[in-house]
Amino acid sequence: MEIVGIGFAVVWLMMALFALTATGFWIWMLIDCVSNEPSEGNDKIIWILIIIFTHGLGALIYFFVRRPECIRDYGH
Repeated sequence: MEIVGIGFAVVWLMMALFALTATGFWIWMLIDCVSNEPSEGNDKIIWILIIIFTHGLGALIYFFVRRPECIRDYGH
């Protein structure tokens, strides 16, 4: 009985850690977009909305697709 309880606690802790990490990454990408995305056209607003409404998936897309373009084009 105790092994099941310990296993459940470990799984719960791992899920909580993953959720906190994902939320921290989401906040980091949102702040990065707000502070570093150029304000040309509607790109900044569109990326902010994508990150907000798609949470982790939008943050990953921004990190792997848009962020390297911004760093290459604008240096930040």
